[in-house]
Amino acid sequence: MISRRLMLAAPALLAGRAALAQAYPDRPIRIIVGFTAAGATDLAIRAIAPRMSEALGQSVVIDNRPGAGGNIATELVVRAPADGHTLLLGTVGPMVINPLIYPNMGFDPMADLVPVSNLVQASTILVVPAERSWRSVADLLAEARKAPGSLNWGYSGVGTTGQLAASMLNQMARIETVGVPYRGGGPLMSDLLAGRLDFTFSTTPPAMPHVESGKIRVLAVTTAQRSRLMPDYPTVSEAGLPGFSAESYYMLLAPRGTPPEAIRILNAAVNKALTYPEVVAALNKQGLEVQPGSPEDTKAYLQAEQKRWPPIVAASGLRAD
Repeated sequence: MISRRLMLAAPALLAGRAALAQAYPDRPIRIIVGFTAAGATDLAIRAIAPRMSEALGQSVVIDNRPGAGGNIATELVVRAPADGHTLLLGTVGPMVINPLIYPNMGFDPMADLVPVSNLVQASTILVVPAERSWRSVADLLAEARKAPGSLNWGYSGVGTTGQLAASMLNQMARIETVGVPYRGGGPLMSDLLAGRLDFTFSTTPPAMPHVESGKIRVLAVTTAQRSRLMPDYPTVSEAGLPGFSAESYYMLLAPRGTPPEAIRILNAAVNKALTYPEVVAALNKQGLEVQPGSPEDTKAYLQAEQKRWPPIVAASGLRAD
């Protein structure tokens, strides 16, 4: 039998739990980014964070922890308390590609993290220095076939979309080009602008200012369909390699075990932030399309990518040291 004391205490206990739920978040939210400041992912979340902070009533702090293709940042969040105050700015690289190429990671991002929300779709573009004469993907491929191994391209991190897109280009077009690794997108873009690289697959934020200034030229976008923000550029698929697609979403993830109520509050804050015209404009200027949605949407995207990438990675021979 339930005691009278417990019956009298029950309303207070329930009120206490309600107050606890309403208190979240009770301190700043830290979003860990596995790439350098001023990179594509960093620029995206910094455009969104102020409005997230406004919706949550707490500061949103961006913490850049680059290294190991995003694994350092991912593990920090995996090991963080599951209280909703530490999040990961995730991409398909750390979540799906890295487990395929890094041996003995010591954690499983898909099992150890839970989705909060999609943020944006990031188009990747195939760009060349303006001084090169190539005006199309066909021109680039023709040049590559003249002298196998003579063209080089840059990538900033093993397993990044840029590296995988270039590997796909080699595989599907049956060409041989040389990949040059960089520690970050800044040095890579500097070498492309200086003509020391022949081409690269770049996310739009670091590339678009140089496209607009005429210093580099876009040959194609890597999305399956033409970008709404760049409708004049053909897809690589349209340009002669049917089925070519390499696109990425940026998303927020939390440690496994984070309370569902915290996930709900965070998701609502993100979706609200993505409705503000100045946020949308800032992201669009970087070539990023807002993608509000539910945690289930993010999960479905990641599960689809888990099926798509293994054969591509296997064929590329990619392996992290």
